[in-house]
Amino acid sequence: MSSWKEVAQAKRASIRAAIPQKWLLSSVPSVQEQKDVTGKYIQQFLTEREIEITETDAVGIVAKTTTGAWKAREVTEAFCHRAALAHQLVNCLHEIFFEAAITDAQKLDDYYAKHNAPIGPLHGLPISLKDQFHVRGVETTMGYVGWINTFEGVKGTGKERVFESEMVRELRNLGAVLYVKTAVPHTLMHGETVNNVIGYCWNPKNRRLVCGGSSGGEGALIACRGAPIGLGTDIGGSIRVPSAFNGLYGIRPSVGRLPYEGMANAMQGQNSILSVVGPMGTSVGGLRLVMKAILTQKPWLHDPAVHEIPWRSEQEEAVLQLIKSSGKGRQLAFGVYRHDGVVRPLPPVRRALDIMVKTIEKLGHKVIDWVPPPHDYASEIALKTWIFDGGLDVHQSMGLASEPLDPAISTIYGSEPVREFQASEIAKVNVQIREYRKQYSDYWNSTAELTGTGEVVDAFIMPVTPFPAATPMDYPHYDYCTLVNLLDYPSIAIPVTISSKTLDPVDEKFVSLSGNPLDKKTFDVYDPEIFDGAFVGLQLVGRRLHEERLLALAEMLGDGIEGPK
Repeated sequence: MSSWKEVAQAKRASIRAAIPQKWLLSSVPSVQEQKDVTGKYIQQFLTEREIEITETDAVGIVAKTTTGAWKAREVTEAFCHRAALAHQLVNCLHEIFFEAAITDAQKLDDYYAKHNAPIGPLHGLPISLKDQFHVRGVETTMGYVGWINTFEGVKGTGKERVFESEMVRELRNLGAVLYVKTAVPHTLMHGETVNNVIGYCWNPKNRRLVCGGSSGGEGALIACRGAPIGLGTDIGGSIRVPSAFNGLYGIRPSVGRLPYEGMANAMQGQNSILSVVGPMGTSVGGLRLVMKAILTQKPWLHDPAVHEIPWRSEQEEAVLQLIKSSGKGRQLAFGVYRHDGVVRPLPPVRRALDIMVKTIEKLGHKVIDWVPPPHDYASEIALKTWIFDGGLDVHQSMGLASEPLDPAISTIYGSEPVREFQASEIAKVNVQIREYRKQYSDYWNSTAELTGTGEVVDAFIMPVTPFPAATPMDYPHYDYCTLVNLLDYPSIAIPVTISSKTLDPVDEKFVSLSGNPLDKKTFDVYDPEIFDGAFVGLQLVGRRLHEERLLALAEMLGDGIEGPK
């Protein structure tokens, strides 16, 4: 019987073998030789035409492919090439199926040639998928060595050859081209993307830092422009964290807005705080494009957990009218949450908050301090839901190949399963969640007395994490994100600036907010030299199921931010 190391090594070799010989790099520079492998560095391996295609956002691509100006095959080949380069530089892919993608793209071109029309609104758009999506003929390992050559850990079913997740079916109907699945941390419950199959996935803008998690492979791939847009999932920040760390937009929708049916997952059956699917990309327009297209497929007919809510353009129009009438109509109002009272954000994140506040005020809108119910209490509740089963699911999946659990993940799940929660204990947590959501909603309603607009705060801004990105094994605080999942509010990561050793010097001395050791640990991690050049993002949070409105607000703010981002 092969050891887990041998199985993992064979899988790594198979991923590399799926890259055409002509796209293999003769060598990969060390981080000391080349810290940033985005932009001009990766461009040197591409033709001018490939650069033009791969540096066009999703909206720009479909404007060309749906009108016949660009061939789907040429677009697909360009992104396959760039994705292959990205993987060699930062380790971001679990599955490569370029040949199938190029065949699919050629079928799209043939259809267009025959009918002089696209198959759908995503005709010819390459979309990358986090390795939770099932794609026929493609393996899903989710970072577990024990899932290799199985279907979700079960051998001999052959299901991987024919089964597809509901959203994959819909993407094909819309004309999207699927070509890679991206790296995740095993268990999915980690802000770093590392597993025993491929090792670490690194941040391509600053390879001293991590790419985030759990949709980290998506973040790293899109940052390298190896995908124009991709789909991740989020149960505790897993879309927003890698989006922020990689200079991207990424939306965590409310539960039931997009289909999750037929996807692999950890902790199946834990329904108190659900994971959701959302797009990540280089523009708000790209996120809107994909969400709007998916909803035309009426996913509620095929996934009973999806709300029957078609795309509501009137929500966007209402925001646009307010923007256009600035100075004449009512102002928008935004809350700003500078810290959670537990861990103070590091200098680059604090500067990003200042930039965002100045942007809002420059655009003619209002900012108030956001003083909600304590976020640390919400995170304490959320953490309980992750261990309802005592870690049984995680340890069973790791035990299939007797592989070791990443040390950071073991801080949550230990070295073996522990006592599972009783039904009465789960019920108590669910009551706490409901009560906290009511307290937060009441607070939001109360802001109508503070905004001066006659209305409540339209959305609020806060950090995604206390740091611009994280150094390996130094990700101590998740609370800025998990709060949003517990509330089930939609939230979008917005790129704001780039960390600078000159603009973001270390604080002269540590001043604790709370006496919490995590505050001091985060302070000690910060080295302006190491973080120099890292992306810095924030998140904009809206009210439940207000995704259209939130995207319009995020686009306004993103367009208004000045300087590098």
